[in-house]
Amino acid sequence: MSNILEVKNIKKIYHDKSGEIPALSNISFDVKEHEFVSIVGPSGCGKSTLLSILANLENSSGGSFHFNKKVTIGYMLQDDSLFSWRTILDNCLIGLEITHQLTEDNKNYVINLLKTYGLGEFMDKYPASLSGGMRQRVG
Repeated sequence: MSNILEVKNIKKIYHDKSGEIPALSNISFDVKEHEFVSIVGPSGCGKSTLLSILANLENSSGGSFHFNKKVTIGYMLQDDSLFSWRTILDNCLIGLEITHQLTEDNKNYVINLLKTYGLGEFMDKYPASLSGGMRQRVG
């Protein structure tokens, strides 16, 4: 079975006024086709940082990674990044608004998704009124 992803010696260092803060050091692994991979570890060990690097949302400080075939990476960020001044429905529609794809059909599709995920009665509420899990579903 061939490797889909090869990660070699990934390193990430953050900088602040007091100096360098190492987040990742010498992370190497391969992912083969049809493998299911989990990244586990204690809070603050760099799991989200590694995923952000692999999704090209953040640059590494060293090392390399290579995808050997076209893949799509998606993961749920820890911070839901909802806009506090927009309703739940409006938060869900913002991507369609920005890409000029907000049609009545697309809006109805989003409304049905909210209902499917148990958020139908919260569409007109604001993020502050939702639980953490509900906010994650909206995100």
